[in-house]
Formats: sequence, structure tokens, C-alpha cells
Amino acid sequence: MSSEIQASTVGGFIGRVSGYVAEALRYWEPRRLFYNGILLAIVIGHIFTRWQAAASILTINLLLFCFFLAVLANVCYCAVYVVDIFVRFSGLQAGWEKGRIVVLLIGTAFAAAITHFFSTLMFLQSGQ
Repeated sequence: MSSEIQASTVGGFIGRVSGYVAEALRYWEPRRLFYNGILLAIVIGHIFTRWQAAASILTINLLLFCFFLAVLANVCYCAVYVVDIFVRFSGLQAGWEKGRIVVLLIGTAFAAAITHFFSTLMFLQSGQ
């Protein structure tokens, strides 16, 4: 009897986790476009405002480095899933809809600041 209770408890837990993960995916993945769009706009803005410097250093290595940074930014974006699932398990779901928006805006602003600094450093290499 004990193993049946344990199996149903484990099954219930897995069901809860999969439900929370599915809900997090449905919410966060469409917003990844907003996040990536903001970061892309910052990089493009730096390229256009410093075109002379950018044109002289645009190489395959720089493009690969930008690709690496874009993948890294998206890996960092995935940290929101840990936060989302933690809040769901904590029982604080009532105010989480507004909290999600705040997390998205703060996370995007933080990533935008990092992107700005990396872009500035990349294009300072060849003379402001």
C-alpha cells in the first residue's frame, strides 16, 4: 500500500511540474521575441551610429562573437523558467501575472544594459 501511495504522490508531483512547465512555455516563449528584438535594436543602433568604426571591424570573427553573445543572452533568458516554476510551487500565483510583466521588463532592461556595454566596447576598438 505504501508503494501505491508513493507512486501516486510522485505521479501527482510530475503532473504538477509538467503543467507548470507547459504554462511557463506558453507564456514566456512568445515574449522571447520582444526580448530578442530589443537586444537586436540596440546592436543595430550601435552599428548605425558608429558606422565608420563598425564597417572597419565587421569580420566573420566579430559576427561569430555576436552569435555567441546572442545564444548566451537566450540561455540567460531561460533563467526565468526557474523563477516562474518556483513561484508556482510556492503558492503565490495570485499576483504572479503582474509579477511576470515586472520580471520581463527588469530582465529585458538588464540584458539591454549588458548589450549596450558590449556593443560600445566592440565598436570602440577601431577608434570612436
